[in-house]
Amino acid sequence: MLISNAYAQAAAADGAMNVMSFLPIILMFAALYFLMIRPQQKKAKEHRALIEALSKGDEVVTQSGMAGRITRVGEEFVVIEIAENVEIKMQKGAVAVVLVKGTLKNL
Repeated sequence: MLISNAYAQAAAADGAMNVMSFLPIILMFAALYFLMIRPQQKKAKEHRALIEALSKGDEVVTQSGMAGRITRVGEEFVVIEIAENVEIKMQKGAVAVVLVKGTLKNL
């Protein structure tokens, strides 16, 4: 007596309401993907391509802000000449930007 009867039509209407209640959450995840995750993946892919294309003689700027010319390229490390007879060994991932040839002479 205290429990109401369950009808098939009422259950179908409740199912549609449950889907509609999740729609804002689904839209938020879609917006999050297109505004945050996808651009980060694109940037990471571009940086990976930049790292793979490093070669001897490239003028680069590291993430720490040091500018120099690559003298040797290894599998995981590069040797960068930051001044005459001054070379440092850094991980390839520390290279942030490859400069146009001749940029270091103008500095």
